[in-house]
Amino acid sequence: MRRISVWISWTLCVCASLSGSAPEFVQDDGTTLGLTQEDGTRTEDGPEFAAEFLRCNKEAWRMPGQYLVMLQQEAHESHVQKTIKRLKARATRRRLPLEVLQTYSGALHGFLVKMSSDVVHLALKLPHVHYIEEDSSIFAQSAPWNLQRLLQPHGSTSENGTYQPPNEGRTAEVFLMDGHVQDSHREIDGRVVITDFSNIPEEDGVRNHRQSSQCDSHGTHIAGVVSGLDSGVARDTSVKLVRVLNCQGKGTVSGALAGLEYIRTNKHAMNAVVVLLPFVGGFSRSLNTACRDMVSKGAVVIAAAGNYRDDACLYSPASEPEVITVGAINAEDQLMSQGAGGTNFGRCVDLFAPGNDIVSASSDCNTCFTTRSGTSQSAAHAAGVAAVILSSNQNLSPVQVLQMMLHYSISNTINLLPLSDTHRLTTPNLVAAMPPAISTSEELLCRSVWSERSGLAPSDRAISRCRQGEEMMGCKSFAPHGVHNGETIMMQDQQMECVAFNGPRGNGVFSVARCCAISSLRCQANASPEPGKDAECVDPKHTLTGCTSPSTAQVLSNSHLQVSDLRRCVGRDGVTSHAVCCHSPSLECHLVGSTSADKEYVEVSCLSGWTMTDCSAVSQAFGVLGAFALGEVCHVHGAAGSEVVTSLAVCCRVSSPSVEATA
Repeated sequence: MRRISVWISWTLCVCASLSGSAPEFVQDDGTTLGLTQEDGTRTEDGPEFAAEFLRCNKEAWRMPGQYLVMLQQEAHESHVQKTIKRLKARATRRRLPLEVLQTYSGALHGFLVKMSSDVVHLALKLPHVHYIEEDSSIFAQSAPWNLQRLLQPHGSTSENGTYQPPNEGRTAEVFLMDGHVQDSHREIDGRVVITDFSNIPEEDGVRNHRQSSQCDSHGTHIAGVVSGLDSGVARDTSVKLVRVLNCQGKGTVSGALAGLEYIRTNKHAMNAVVVLLPFVGGFSRSLNTACRDMVSKGAVVIAAAGNYRDDACLYSPASEPEVITVGAINAEDQLMSQGAGGTNFGRCVDLFAPGNDIVSASSDCNTCFTTRSGTSQSAAHAAGVAAVILSSNQNLSPVQVLQMMLHYSISNTINLLPLSDTHRLTTPNLVAAMPPAISTSEELLCRSVWSERSGLAPSDRAISRCRQGEEMMGCKSFAPHGVHNGETIMMQDQQMECVAFNGPRGNGVFSVARCCAISSLRCQANASPEPGKDAECVDPKHTLTGCTSPSTAQVLSNSHLQVSDLRRCVGRDGVTSHAVCCHSPSLECHLVGSTSADKEYVEVSCLSGWTMTDCSAVSQAFGVLGAFALGEVCHVHGAAGSEVVTSLAVCCRVSSPSVEATA
């Protein structure tokens, strides 16, 4: 671990005189530094000369015990040496420590000295002393790359490059499940509460637990990323430590379960609560279940994807669908790499965030900083963004927070080519960004949820589901090699499931559910009255948002059911179709189409303010491999030589009565 002596921030410390009209100044330890009279004279009861004591107006940037002793303007180098000699003599008589570090003889005459507050009291009375200024930190005028990255996409940085989120996360609360946190560090002093919970295993090769001061800096660093004074994403957010990792950064599933139970027991109302899990273990049903229960109680649970350059679905709690799982990118918006390791990826990752060379607090000392890399750091960034979002509206549900984070994320900046074909297809190309301003008005937000790839047997299927609080507004199947038996919607435990069928000679299929969130949204799947007939939305209050079409025979993905209008889905012979019908006040939808010739890839997108709920394609030459929605774009994959490819997308929004839809 290396220390960083010059911390990247964005403010220059301005020191203020504390003498002024106040009759005396009391140090933090209670020492009175003397009286300064208005005429500048000093008596035996008070100072003999008009010396002032100055301190930085930013308390966290002060450097107690280190002082600049500056002499009067007419003083010379000889006065500096005489003053040092006198001060050393007085300190020695009283057996008080003193060390002169630097002398100044240019624009200012004086010296830098390490001494206790008792010696400061003596120094103020020396001849020729004009003022004593407590030393303090100064900072470069630019935000660290990771904080800049959160704001740049939406132009939220100020003219001088300072970090200015929409709010500081004041009304949100983050429970950090980690190891030791040095809460006296100037970055997080007053921002972190160490709870009385601790469930940690013995350290490997260590007979007794080490003292906290000897602990790894992981917890301190993560707390700084969340709410640090200068390094934090949400600087007014309260962080509560629930200790489940020892000084080596190691814990147990049982300890994590106990920690989650502690939070659940001691926090009855989960409004504006974020639970940050900056760790991973092997897949654990118990840990995933406990995280799912925490989300059901209203907490936003955010987890690290893992640093193993592997599929995040193999690890817990990253694999739990209700958890917001965060991967890591570097300053170039590329996947973080750490030697043989690197960020995890795959369909269980929801988005990526800065996680490489992140500057934050170190437990080496109360003013030390260090750089660290990993998905723990990226998860901490996401937790800070979530805290800012929740501070704008404490009644947002966990899935609404996720949808907002995805909505404001920046898409298609990550190079996913190093991944396998399957992981390249299912890994979200999204980098977290801070909302420029958080509106209180509701907006229909949707995301695509991929299943794992099915097996190769003809009867194998793939299933994707939405999260708690989401409604399924569309369902599609996708086969990279084209051959599969379509898709349908089934009900399981009163929840819609998007089911895709592999079929004979299939090479595996994905199901892709389009999951959307807005209050009062309700969706249902209406089957066609008999095979071959159209499926439609019977209730006039419902709007058609998607169509599904399974098949008993081998089909190509271009055989996806096509939408003929906003009331019905066109059926095919021998096939039972489903119409996805949704209702919400002021919900409106329209069709967007695109026809292209001799193109391998065709895209159709929704207009700004609209979100895509369904996506289909037709090819006269049977060259289309499939269509699926990513963000607000319908991607249609076709083979070179396709004569004509026509793609259709259903675009929806929830609008005010005065706003008309635009096709």
